[in-house]
Order: sequence, then structure tokens, then C-alpha cells
Amino acid sequence: MDWNQTAAALISAGAVVVLMLLLGLGLRRWLLARLARLAQATSSHLDDVIVASLARALPIWLLLGGLFIAARILQLPPALAAIATKLLVSALIVAITVWAANLGTEFLKGPGGATSAAPATGVVRYAVRIVAFTVGGLVLLSNLGISITPVLTTLGIGGLAVALALQDTLSNLFAGMQLTLAGNIRVGDMIKLESSEEGVVEDIHWRVTRIQTLPNNFVLIPNNRLAQSVVTNYSRPTPDLSVIVPVSVHYASDLERVEAVTLAVAHAVLRTAPGGVADFEPALRYTGLGESGIHFNVVLRGDAYADSFLLKHEFIRGLLRAYAAEGIVIPYPVRALNLEQEKAQFGRGAS
Repeated sequence: MDWNQTAAALISAGAVVVLMLLLGLGLRRWLLARLARLAQATSSHLDDVIVASLARALPIWLLLGGLFIAARILQLPPALAAIATKLLVSALIVAITVWAANLGTEFLKGPGGATSAAPATGVVRYAVRIVAFTVGGLVLLSNLGISITPVLTTLGIGGLAVALALQDTLSNLFAGMQLTLAGNIRVGDMIKLESSEEGVVEDIHWRVTRIQTLPNNFVLIPNNRLAQSVVTNYSRPTPDLSVIVPVSVHYASDLERVEAVTLAVAHAVLRTAPGGVADFEPALRYTGLGESGIHFNVVLRGDAYADSFLLKHEFIRGLLRAYAAEGIVIPYPVRALNLEQEKAQFGRGAS
């Protein structure tokens, strides 16, 4: 080509690249913005995720398409054209791989980052990204003309050595996968371990599970230890739970009056205290005759484990006021000493 043809080709190629980039930005600004508003009106989260991911990826894809067309317009030498094609296709593969990895991880989250019905723990998000990048990497190697069979063979042999060297790490990884897939412990659950650690599951990562305690600290528990531990899950099968408060009254108390006053206080607390289940019917059950008084348990109901502390607080405070007004006595611990028996015992010893 002469100079005029070359200049015309360069101008045409540059114009195509600019137009494709402007087209991508325009589609993101006008078309995808309208699609995003339509997606927000639906109940599904998938369409929101797809539209949001395309808003980031579409301009890049169209720019790469413009560069590919520009390379054709310039009529590059065959060797250079082949290199440019491979580079552009490789860049497109990388862009699609990153888009797919981000789409997969974002789909596992609900609106505003809340966990959806899918087990969107850290270990699952890592697994999705690893799968996406592994597939994308193999496709990229194939595009570059590199045979993937020796690579897979090398990875298989090397993987055995890595597995032997990283037994603890892999144990935590697979334990995290097992915890996530079993669904017995999920993000947001309130749990307590047999070793007394308790809190809300903040995330299950590839090595540790992170628990946020009630004092607002993080406790990091290795996944394999959590999988082998006895765990109480206060959020399963339902987050509401019974709140049991032990009480004692004096032996001289009128038990019918005790029941009436106690249940009246329980009803009032459940109706007014935050976290109380207002329509729950509280119960009183006598449990034994103690050294100092008659023992019984009062059963309340809370919306969640964290609410049990406030319910107990309000109930005990209200109960003491009501008992004081009704003359019901909560006994102190009492020990009876038989002084005559003690004197007789010491008297025999002295003789």
C-alpha cells in the first residue's frame, strides 16, 4: 500500500476502535442502565448480577472487538497478523474469565451483599474463582498453542507432593467445604462450641471459620476442629428459642398465688420487652424441693439467642418488684444445725 492508502487504513482503524469504545460506553450508559432498572423490579437476584457484571465487561469486550477489526483493516503481514490475533483472543479469554469468576461469586450473594439461599461462604467463593480461572487458563494455553496434556500430567504429579506437604491446610480446606455443603452451619448462624466459644458465624474461609462474639470480637477456629466439635446451633431449625429462668420461693408460699403472679409478669415481659414472642404462652414448672425453698422454672420465648439476655433481665427485675408487692419471699440459703447432737457427740469424745 502507498502512503495515502496506509494513512486511510490507519484513520479507519483508529475510527473503528474509537467507535467501538464509544458504543460500549453508550450501551452501558443507556441500554444497561434501563435493563438495571427493569431487573430491580423483579424478585430474582440473578438478572441484577448479570446486568451489573455486563456494565463493567461490555466496554472492554467491544474495545477488543474494535482492535480485532482494526487489525484486519490494516492488512498486517501474515506473521504479525497471526500474533495480533492470538494476543487479542487471549485478552478476550482473560476478560471473559475474570467476568465469569466475578459473576459466579456475586451470584452467591444476595441484594446488598447479604447471603442468599446459596452457601456463599468464603471457601465456596474461592472454589468458584479457582474453577473459573483454571478453565480460563486451560483455554488460554490452548489458544497460545501450548498442549495442556503435559501440563495436566505435571499438575497431577506435583499435586501429590503438594498434598503431602500441606496436609493440615488441605484438611481445613475440605472440612470447610464439608461444613458449607452440609448446611448445618451457615453464615449468620449463632453457634456455641463444646469448648465454650460462642458467637455469630461471620464467614467460613478456606482455612478457618470466623466467629463474631457478643463482645464484638473475632474468634478464628480451624475448620477441621470445628467439623470434629460438638456444636449447638441456636439458629437451626428456627432462630426463636425457649428462655428458661430458674426461681425459688419460700416453703410457706401460696403456690397458686406464686403461679398467678409469676405468669402475669412473664406475659407482661413477652409483650413489652424487645425480642420477646408476644403470642407465646409462658409456662411454670416446679422442679424440686430444695434445702431453702421450692424450685421451679419459668419458660419464656425469644426471637433469637441474643434476645434471651434482655428477656431474663427484664423478667427478673419485674419478678422481684411483683414478689415484693405481693409479699412472696425468695429464700436465702439456710443451713440447720442440731446443737444437741453436736453436744452429745463432743461429750462422748471427751469422756
